[in-house]
Amino acid sequence: MIAEAALQEDVDVVGLSILSGAHMTLFPRIMKLLKDKGLEGILVFAGGIIPDEDVPALKEMGIRAIYGPGTPTGDIVNFLRQNVQ
Repeated sequence: MIAEAALQEDVDVVGLSILSGAHMTLFPRIMKLLKDKGLEGILVFAGGIIPDEDVPALKEMGIRAIYGPGTPTGDIVNFLRQNVQ
């Protein structure tokens, strides 16, 4: 549903958030579906409870930034301003 909505709405950014610990299952699937729909150029960032040891693998699959609990909203806004034209 996320990839299809991104395609239909012609989005520039997808923000993902997960608190369940299923990020290493769900995020790769979402990234594959975005790629399958030709949406590799979309900026993807994520947040939630994500262990530090999982961050390199998530970034390698194309998630550009990872934000944990307590991240100031301003940090995320600044990231978006710097990375979205």
